[in-house]
Amino acid sequence: MTQVHEQGYFTEENSAEVVAARNANASNERLRDCVNILVKHIHAAVKEMEPTQDEWFEAIMFLTRTGQTCNDWRQEFILLSDVTGVSMLVDAINNRKPSGASESTVLGPFHVEDAPELPMGADICLDSKGEPMLVRGRILDTKGSPIDSAKIDVWQANDEGFYDVQQKGIQPDFNLRGVFRTGPDGTYSFRAVKPKFYPIPDDGPVGQLLTRLGRHPYRPAHLHYIIEAEGFDRLVTHIFDPDDPYIHSDAVFGVKESLMAKFDLIEDPEAIRAAGFDRPFYLVEHDFVLASS
Repeated sequence: MTQVHEQGYFTEENSAEVVAARNANASNERLRDCVNILVKHIHAAVKEMEPTQDEWFEAIMFLTRTGQTCNDWRQEFILLSDVTGVSMLVDAINNRKPSGASESTVLGPFHVEDAPELPMGADICLDSKGEPMLVRGRILDTKGSPIDSAKIDVWQANDEGFYDVQQKGIQPDFNLRGVFRTGPDGTYSFRAVKPKFYPIPDDGPVGQLLTRLGRHPYRPAHLHYIIEAEGFDRLVTHIFDPDDPYIHSDAVFGVKESLMAKFDLIEDPEAIRAAGFDRPFYLVEHDFVLASS
């Protein structure tokens, strides 16, 4: 017996409609709607591209290799989502901010839970390698008032472009990571080292795709932040070095103009002493504005 949701036999013209009709009895309406939207756009793309059988098989094998590259510490499909801009699009949709609030960006794969909580102004660099840097600013609400007791979780790559978890036994555990809490004035500060650009993993199928597309795998130098405070939306974001050679071509599209911070080289002897350094250092000043929840 033909069911009422059947839409006839499959043809090139009605392909997406026929597939969607077969999904009419799905127990989860959200799943049904999402799958039907994907089918609609995938079928439209295939009709526009008109791939050969060999080309479609090559696409299937690319996805197969992408899945085979995934393991407990590497997620090649997330990487594929990143380099196609989908990760940033999902982030943008889920983090629409009111006017004046700081913008978010992707979390990245190298966040570590339970980083040590440190006193304000502490140095998160544990191996004394790299060019010293002082980072400071304020955590504010959209009215410009300081936020007390905001939790600031920060982490970064070292001066060679590696995170501590990528260099076990070379970098100390929790190197260039720390958690800080603001006081009533909303200010924060910590010492670190100037970060460096680095490549996303490019030895797998996603890296091979980038090469074939004439793209590089690099992310510009940045610092990661997660900022949380009671009564406010959680903010996951970065700040970037605007002078980085890859600032305009981030492989994962994470750069936003509002997240660029000036990295000033301080060479004045009095300023160096006042900041507690014994040599020139970089000063980075950047405020963050949280949206009320």
